Amino acid sequence: YRTVDAYGAAAAGDRITLITRLMQGATDRIATARGHLLRGEFGPKGEQLSRAVAMIDGLRVALDHQRGGEIAGNLEQLYDYMVRRLTEGNLRNDPRLLDEVADLLNEIRGGWEVAARSVSLKPATADSVG
Repeated sequence: YRTVDAYGAAAAGDRITLITRLMQGATDRIATARGHLLRGEFGPKGEQLSRAVAMIDGLRVALDHQRGGEIAGNLEQLYDYMVRRLTEGNLRNDPRLLDEVADLLNEIRGGWEVAARSVSLKPATADSVG
């Protein structure tokens, strides 16, 4: 159902909703991976982190550098950093690194949510974001 919801948001042109859902999805996967890590379930931990990395990479690939300028460049660097930290956290079995990325995602998602509330965006305008 989440996939259908995400597709529906994209089809409607609401990129902010899609972005925040991808960030929430990645955060959820990181939390699940953290639980697997703490229980010593290393296979499922790796699977969940791979899914989180794929979502973060999707956010990175979707950046529009022409319209987003410096902000898009900064986000790309931050997404790359998050992927490196998740990879390192996976290899070292370090929950602090997973928490760091989850916190970053939550902070960025909060910014997008504030932007969505404070600016009334039409679908055509939403396409120009990041």
